Amino acid sequence: MLPLPGRHPDTRETGGAVSELVAAEDVLLFVNAAVTATGQREFRSSAAEQRLSLAFLHEYVRVNYRPLYAACLALDINDHNAALVVEQLLRTPGEAGDGEGRLVAARLARMAPQRVYRLFRTLREAGVNNRRTRAIMREWLAARPDPALDAVKYRPGVKAALKHAHLPPADAETGDFLFAPGRRARYANRTLEAYRRAHFAEEALYELPFTAAEGFAARHGVDRAVFLERIAPRMTRLERLRSERAAGRAAGSSDLAVMPLTRLALYVLALPFAERAARRAELTGALRAAARRAAGPYAGSWGRVAAVLDDSFSSSGSGVKRRRPLAVALGCHFLLEALAAPGAYSGLWTSGGTDPLLVRPYGPTPLGLRILDALDGRPERLVVVSDGWDNAPPGLAGEVLRVWRSRLDPERRTAAVHVNPVYDAGVFDVRRLGPSVPAVGIRDAEDLPALVEIAGFAEGRTGLTELRAYLDRRVADFLAGHEKGTGR
Repeated sequence: MLPLPGRHPDTRETGGAVSELVAAEDVLLFVNAAVTATGQREFRSSAAEQRLSLAFLHEYVRVNYRPLYAACLALDINDHNAALVVEQLLRTPGEAGDGEGRLVAARLARMAPQRVYRLFRTLREAGVNNRRTRAIMREWLAARPDPALDAVKYRPGVKAALKHAHLPPADAETGDFLFAPGRRARYANRTLEAYRRAHFAEEALYELPFTAAEGFAARHGVDRAVFLERIAPRMTRLERLRSERAAGRAAGSSDLAVMPLTRLALYVLALPFAERAARRAELTGALRAAARRAAGPYAGSWGRVAAVLDDSFSSSGSGVKRRRPLAVALGCHFLLEALAAPGAYSGLWTSGGTDPLLVRPYGPTPLGLRILDALDGRPERLVVVSDGWDNAPPGLAGEVLRVWRSRLDPERRTAAVHVNPVYDAGVFDVRRLGPSVPAVGIRDAEDLPALVEIAGFAEGRTGLTELRAYLDRRVADFLAGHEKGTGR
């Protein structure tokens, strides 16, 4: 296995503190990637480049640090990379360590079912059918709360999983629905019977989940507005929000009140400026409420906080991740306001704008100038939320932070961290401002408090022992939460 770029090929074999630090850096680099990268196109890299970079990084860390690689399932990595970790672990059962199966089961229990079925399909296509894989699939399928509903919503995925793991269906009716649909004239299960009747009776489709009912509504020629009004009680909050946005209607206050912070920020940024201004009080209140929920017990505990927030043109993201970097910055703005002591927060946008509700991706990225402004207030914490492409002028941010840390604040009275929502496929990491400030990847603004904790390891002053102890604590808490939720 080749070393990561920038690593000496013999570094890990030298022993001592240096190799410990290098190992910690490698694992933290992987965590950054697993938090931010989704294999999709970014502003400056294609989807193919993202996938190739991730594939190399997953194999590198699995081969060299398998126990820590598996432990990353307990961290706030995104579901795309969690599925890749599970796939890599199940492909190589001969290398498995203690507790891997429990970690995999716990992580799959947290993932969206459609993503898990997609993972099972990938394993089937790759011919991965060892005993551990079959046991994981059997346990996950047995824990599904409504097998009939899964059979209707995820029919191809359920069929593929049962075939691949050589498992019987949950019951005879579900088995006939999946593998012999013409065998029964009717079903005792209400969901399965509604699906059968929906082929010829329009009223039956309103007893189905939204995703299944939508196709039948089109087949029966039902007016879209009438269908959405009648199917509303069967829709999830996210489905209702998407349909209202597509229809040009504002989301209800009850939906905004429970929406996660980053998703709410994405919703706000998708609104026209005039609507944002007209609904200023409602939207600001919802963002602050979501930020307070995300802050939890840390609310008001961070003292004086200054943030530099990137709303340059590159924060527009890509066609598949539209405005995602800007949404993370907007969410972090409100979260940092909640984490700071009352009245002790200052948020500076790279554009110079002062109205967070009306931010838009525009212009260059003068991070260095904004960092100078932020440090002028001598904050206890400085948080930079940016993709790291400092270009007005280039490199000023790293130089400002270097001089600040070495000359003006060698005692580290100001804790500085750079959180980056964009994975740089070319360097297998998020782009950094410089060695004087730790950088961590971020996908959802609400993960900021946990990521700042990880940033302490990224400063290069702690080695693999401390990082391993931290991961062991996270794994123990993760498994305890899973077992408590399943009643074990």
